[in-house]
Amino acid sequence: MKIPLEINFRHMDPSAAVEANIREKAAKLERHFDRIIGCRVVVEAPHRNHRKGKLFTIGINISVPGKELVVNHAGPKDHAHEDAYVAIRDAFNAAVRQLEDHARKIRGDVKTRAAPQAGPETAPDQGNVSE
Repeated sequence: MKIPLEINFRHMDPSAAVEANIREKAAKLERHFDRIIGCRVVVEAPHRNHRKGKLFTIGINISVPGKELVVNHAGPKDHAHEDAYVAIRDAFNAAVRQLEDHARKIRGDVKTRAAPQAGPETAPDQGNVSE
């Protein structure tokens, strides 16, 4: 991976296996957009005093020229994100979608709405009114 990658763990001890998984997924981001300047990933474990819903939260900040793409993926409420690997997978899937959207906008593939033309509205011709 050519881009600088920063990985932070909150409320948990760093894990070499989780870090390797993140590095692998971050390396694949370059397939979707090759001008990534930097990437920061934050893995946040559930607080110890939570009784229910101990879901991992993954935050990904991707720096591209002129913009920063942010993915804050807390996950669905179906407890699938109690597994850190599932939460990481879903967060990187969301990051890929954002990168692809950004690449489409840069290429001009995204249709934009035409701005309304300024000026007086044209009224129907009322010059020939017969009575």
